[in-house]
Formats: sequence, structure tokens, C-alpha cells
Amino acid sequence: MLKLSAIERSALRSEAHALNPIVLIGEAGLSEAVMKEIDLGLNSHGLIKVRVFGDDREARASMYESICTSLNAAPIQHIGKLFVIYRPKSDASTEKVLRKTGGGLREVTIVKPSPSGTKRPTVTKVMLKGNERVTAGGNIKRAKPRQVSAKKSALKNS
Repeated sequence: MLKLSAIERSALRSEAHALNPIVLIGEAGLSEAVMKEIDLGLNSHGLIKVRVFGDDREARASMYESICTSLNAAPIQHIGKLFVIYRPKSDASTEKVLRKTGGGLREVTIVKPSPSGTKRPTVTKVMLKGNERVTAGGNIKRAKPRQVSAKKSALKNS
């Protein structure tokens, strides 16, 4: 379990005030799938809230302790049925999540040969969004066409 000072916990509590719970624990309790979701939430956010729907105080307290010890996280706050848990984000886990989802911008190098074939090729570095791709000719295209309303397409065709 990660240990934090009282000042650090206080600062994290104030940050967590505006957060909504991202994991809900129902009647099944603390299952393997719930632990995996909490781990993913900690990897991507660092500071999360968890809501428990059970009425047993002792069971909630033991869940809170077991989550923090098994995931090496710091217990920040336990008020009623809400847990606030913190674990510092690691750079490798965020890169892994971004690669998996393909999110964000990525840099691509485009090499175009000269029209005559005797000069040097032009090399450009371009930032692509998640829904863009580079064609064989070196042009940038969206993977899916932009949606157009029925009214605009009717005006365009007439």
C-alpha cells in the first residue's frame, strides 16, 4: 500500500471533489473484473472514485483495504459508500493505452519523389489525427467521410 503525507492526501481530496465515480461495485462484490477496471482507471487517471452499493460497513472497509493493498494504491478518502483511491500514473501504462486505442496525434514522415525523377525527393513531417491516414500518393485522407446533413446534400445536388 502506498503511503502519503497528510498534506498530500488533503490536496488529492480537494482534486477528487469534482470527480464522478468511474467504477461501481454491485452485489457481486469485489470480483476479478472489478479489480481490473479499477486498475485500468488508476493507470489512465491516477485519482479515481469508486462507489459501492452494499450496506455493510465492515465489508466496505475491507474492500477498501484490499483494493489499496492489491493494487499498490494509496487510500485517500472513504466517506459512506464512496472510495477515493490514488496511484501515480506511470508513463509506460499511458503510452500503452494510447497505442491500444490509437488516440491522439501521431507524427508521420511523407516522402514524395520529384516529378522529373532527377532531383531529391521532398520529405515532410505531418501530424495526423486518429481518423486520418496517408494514401500511397502521399496525400492525407480521413478514414471516414465527414457526415453531411440531408438538407445540405439536397441543396448541393440541386
